[in-house]
Amino acid sequence: MSNNQESFKLQQNVSQNEYDTIHAQILTILPPRERYEAGHAGAISLLVSRLASAGDIVAGSGTVGVSLPGGQYRALTIPRIPVSYGWRFRVSCVAMMRSSRPVLTEVHNRPDLARFLARFGPVRLVLHNDPRTMRGAQSVRQRQDLARHVLVCGVSGWVVQRFREGCGPIRTEVQPNCLDLSVLPVPREREKIVLFAGRVVADKGVDAFVRAWNHIRVRHPEWRAVIMGADRFGPDSPETPYLKQLRPLAAAAGVMMTGYRPHEAVLEAMTEAEIVVVPSRWQEPFGMTALEAMGCGAAVVASPVGALSDLVGDAALLAAPDEPGALEQALSRLMTDDGLREKLGAAGRERAARFDVGAARIRAQELRQAAIAFVKHVPQS
Repeated sequence: MSNNQESFKLQQNVSQNEYDTIHAQILTILPPRERYEAGHAGAISLLVSRLASAGDIVAGSGTVGVSLPGGQYRALTIPRIPVSYGWRFRVSCVAMMRSSRPVLTEVHNRPDLARFLARFGPVRLVLHNDPRTMRGAQSVRQRQDLARHVLVCGVSGWVVQRFREGCGPIRTEVQPNCLDLSVLPVPREREKIVLFAGRVVADKGVDAFVRAWNHIRVRHPEWRAVIMGADRFGPDSPETPYLKQLRPLAAAAGVMMTGYRPHEAVLEAMTEAEIVVVPSRWQEPFGMTALEAMGCGAAVVASPVGALSDLVGDAALLAAPDEPGALEQALSRLMTDDGLREKLGAAGRERAARFDVGAARIRAQELRQAAIAFVKHVPQS
């Protein structure tokens, strides 16, 4: 069967009520390394879980123990054929489309895969990181071609802007990440803790936090500093060279390192800490940690990089991690000003409400409807 014939066959699944996707089956394909498993899930899996309807299918590589609650998880069957893993992954995705017969396939963070699968049915691409670092979207020509065949969505204006640069008039949409405010921990009396939570890697500026704390801690003996996280998500995260170098520095500075903790424990810690620091060097494409911290009512210090400044607005202090004295000054200011911490915590809660899951689900349905309509105006190739 040709690609055009296969595409037509799959598109026949779109019923007469094709624009009402609320009760239609959506297939979501996770990136190969993303695990849809409680206790091991990364940011993309958590987002997919929040937005997935009960009848949706979430497909990923590998079996899981206890899957996340959103949708129905199905493991892709990776064929044993003498080609690269990338091509075997593509073949398994086409097989999943054939068996599940969705009205729409959603691909996360894989532009090359989205373009390939667009030959077989309507596709929506959701970009969580800088698309110009991804295979299939690095050149202007690739991005222009991609935008002609799939509906391209980014989690922030910054991501969309990166995709659009140099491309001329193309269609893109913004679908921000979201937070389920109803499941956040109950507010409680806060402790004098400055918390870093997330991946413990150089891009996240963890060493900058340790350096800043070492410089200011003697002036704030009643405060504690905590790093919660590891190199990656899950209890089996490896001990990396970066972690080996950071541990003695953190110990000398009096910073406690807890290692990996499940997402629920991170939210509990954000609810207890007075301050959460997000000192990223990396151009954050959204800033989920900052959003969660604001939702939990902590006062936030964030880097002015990527989409972070737009996300936090005036509900946080901004400090560049490698600007001499900037992070130290911001932390000291918050630790000595109870009123400012309370003001930022309240502003953060209010700002986080804009990203509640209810509004995000409505937006996702709008974009799913748009993606199905979009493909009807696109010549398949």
